[in-house]
Amino acid sequence: MPWWLDIVLLIAAVALWASGSDERDEVWGLFQKMLGVAALLVVILGGRQIVLELLGLGLALWLPSASSRRLLSLNYRSDSIEDGEDR
Repeated sequence: MPWWLDIVLLIAAVALWASGSDERDEVWGLFQKMLGVAALLVVILGGRQIVLELLGLGLALWLPSASSRRLLSLNYRSDSIEDGEDR
C-alpha cells in the first residue's frame, strides 16, 4: 500500500472518530467510530507499519483486563460486603 494512502486513511480515521464523538445520535456516532477503527485497522494490518503495530500492542497491554478490580462497580462491592463475602 502506498504511503500516501496510509496517510489518507489515518486522517479519515481521526476525522471519523472526532465526528463520531461530537454526534448527538449515539448510534450514528458509534457507527462513525467503528468506521474510523476499521480505517485504522486497514493501515495497521494491511500496510505492515511496524511502528503502528507496536503502538497498538502497547495500547492493548495497557488497557485493564475484564477481571480488574478497578472495573467492579460500587454496588457490586457493597452487595458482596453486605452478603458477608470477603474479598
